[in-house]
Amino acid sequence: RKQQNSREENKQIKSGETPAAWSKQAAKTRQKDTDARWTKKRNKSYFGYKNHVGVDVKHKFIRTYSVTDASVHDSQVMDDLLDDSNTSADVYADSAYRSAEINQKLEEQGYRDRTQHRAYRNTPLTDRQKATNRRRSSLRSRVEHVFGVQSQMAGSLLIRTVGLVRATAKIGLRNLAYNIKRYTVLAGAAS
Repeated sequence: RKQQNSREENKQIKSGETPAAWSKQAAKTRQKDTDARWTKKRNKSYFGYKNHVGVDVKHKFIRTYSVTDASVHDSQVMDDLLDDSNTSADVYADSAYRSAEINQKLEEQGYRDRTQHRAYRNTPLTDRQKATNRRRSSLRSRVEHVFGVQSQMAGSLLIRTVGLVRATAKIGLRNLAYNIKRYTVLAGAAS
């Protein structure tokens, strides 16, 4: 049976508190994930965590990653994903990362913004922007390949843990397993 929280319990969880009724039930507290949050994507709701990754374009290795609850927007962790030791200063990202603030941050740190252009209401993309997006999407899609391979390896991208610390550990191990698999592919191709 699925356990439901009351509105009051959800409000307390979001503010970082533990509902008073749970303190009398240790088993209930252990089974409730108070770190995870809800998000909505394409009219479908998801509960849990996100794996944000920075991928090497040339070799498709995961260079950096950050784990957050599902409600955190991708653009909020961009600073965590930038890697000074990367050999390229180009940053390819989808249109969710496009903003004047992010563009300015990238410029100040010496990166070249290669973020997809976004159409706005009553302002469609120009032909030039569409052509630029097509060129950039072939490189940006390498990040999507990482998640595709991970879902094939594990059968699903779902994790069944309680708490951000455990989710971070499990996602980190999944990223490591992906990098090992990617290394064996590249080593096999080189020999």
